[in-house]
Amino acid sequence: MDFLTLAKRRYACRQYQDRKVEPEKLQEILEAGRVAPTGANRQPQRLVVVQSKEGMERLARCTRDFGAPLAIIVCAATDEAWTRKYDGKMIADIDASIVTDHMMLCAASLGLDTLWICMFKPEAVREEFHLPDNVVPVNILLAGYGAGEPASPERHDKLRKPLSETVFMESF
Repeated sequence: MDFLTLAKRRYACRQYQDRKVEPEKLQEILEAGRVAPTGANRQPQRLVVVQSKEGMERLARCTRDFGAPLAIIVCAATDEAWTRKYDGKMIADIDASIVTDHMMLCAASLGLDTLWICMFKPEAVREEFHLPDNVVPVNILLAGYGAGEPASPERHDKLRKPLSETVFMESF
């Protein structure tokens, strides 16, 4: 399947089947995150894989899990991230987002559904999963086999702004 077809197929899944993600699929998803580009190749991403019943119960104390069988808590080691010299912008959150996007699209290519979560209690995640001080949770990627009807790939024609509203050639 070509990239745009894959990207349009992916949707925010908020209901999952009670079915585990196969270990080989998880490994492929993690590998997609490993090869994702990061600023100056610093690779500050730290991924906490949660799939046990107990782990998912701990996660549920931090955010909604929507019944997903697998979560990847995407974190960044802030002391390892690249910083832009001109204004001091540290890009750990950008790096973690690129890693998340690679994993999310890989999951879609494997027939899995995902939900990218930013609505969580950071301090609760830190405590429940014993994150060191230099590691910050950036987002959580839920993954599994979706239950219910997936969103239509054609939805983008109606839900997304046209390129003419978001793209500027040569100057804003």
